[in-house]
Amino acid sequence: MGQDQTKQQIEKGLHLYQSNHTEKALQVWMRVLEKSADPAGRFRVLGCLITAHAEMGRYKDMLKFAVVQIDTARELEDPNYLTEGYLNLARSNEKLCEFQKAISYCKTCLNMQGTTVSLQLNGQVSLSMGNAFLGLSIFQKALECFEKALRYAHNNDDKMLECRVCCSLGNFYAQIKDYEKALFFPCKAAELVNDYGAGWSLKYRAMSQYHMAVAYRKLGRLADAMDCCEESMKIALQHGDRPLQALCLLCFADIHLSRRDVQLGLLKLHCLCERIYRTKGQQRELRDHVVKFHECVEEMELYCGMCGESIGEKNNQLQALPCSHFFHLKCLQTNGTRGCPNCRRLSVKPGYV
Repeated sequence: MGQDQTKQQIEKGLHLYQSNHTEKALQVWMRVLEKSADPAGRFRVLGCLITAHAEMGRYKDMLKFAVVQIDTARELEDPNYLTEGYLNLARSNEKLCEFQKAISYCKTCLNMQGTTVSLQLNGQVSLSMGNAFLGLSIFQKALECFEKALRYAHNNDDKMLECRVCCSLGNFYAQIKDYEKALFFPCKAAELVNDYGAGWSLKYRAMSQYHMAVAYRKLGRLADAMDCCEESMKIALQHGDRPLQALCLLCFADIHLSRRDVQLGLLKLHCLCERIYRTKGQQRELRDHVVKFHECVEEMELYCGMCGESIGEKNNQLQALPCSHFFHLKCLQTNGTRGCPNCRRLSVKPGYV
C-alpha cells in the first residue's frame, strides 16, 4: 500500500470513527498498519489507533500501539515524530497508573524544545504530567502543571485542551475537598462542550458529566449527581469505555449510599469509636496513626500556611496563588497579606485556578 492509498484509508477510518462506527474504523486502520509501506502513514495510523483505544478505555492496547509508534518515529529520525511518540507513551502510562514513567516521558518531550510539534504539544504534555503528579498526590506540582496547560490553552485558543484541563482540575479539587471548585471546573468543561464541541468525541461530554456528578454528590445535590452520572454512563456504554463505566458505577453506589444509608453509616462509626476508646491496649496504636496522618499532611503540604489547619479533611473553599501554594480563601481574605506565607513571594494576585 503506497502513500496516497494509505492516506485515503486513514481518512476513511476517521470518517467511520466520527460516525460512531468504531469497530469498522479499527478494522480499516489495522489493515493500513499491516499493508502500508509508508513509515509516515504508519505513524499517523498508529496515532489514530492510540486515540481510539484511549477513548474506549483500552489502555493496555493503547500502550502497545504507543510502543510501536515510538519505534516508527526512531526509524523516521524526525524530532517532531519523536516528540509526539513520547507524549503518547506518557499518556498511556498515565492511564495505566505508571505515574513515574509518565512523568519521565513528559520530561523527555519538554527537553525536545525547538521543534514545531513540541511547541504545539506543550499544553498536552503539561496536562499529562499534572495528571501523573496528581496520581502520586504531589499536589503543588500537579497544580503548577495544570496552570501551565491552561495558559497554553488560552494562548492558543485551544478549547479542547481547556476542556480536558478543567476536568482534571475538577478531580484535583475533589481530592483536596474544595467541592465548590470541584464543581466549577467540570461545569466550565461542559459549557465548552456545548459551545464548541459539535465535532468532538462524546468522551469529552462524558468526562465533564462524570466530574460534575462527583462534585454534586459531595455537595449533597444528589438528584443533580444522579442526572449527570446517568448521562456519563450512557455515553460510556455507547463507546464501550469500561474504566468510565466502573467510575460511574462507583458514583452511583455513593449516591445511593448518601440517600439511604447515612444514619446507618453514622451508627457504625459511633460503635467503632466506642470500641477503640474502650480498648485500652489500642491507645498507643491510635496515637501512632494520628502522628502518621499529620506527618503525611506536612510532607504533602496539605495544610493552610496561615491558620495551620489541614486541607482535605472537610469541604473548604481554597485559593491558589501564582506560586501554586494554596490556602483557605477565608484566611487570605481575613489576613490580607501581600506575600505567600510559604515561599514569601510578593504577589498574591490569584492564579488561573
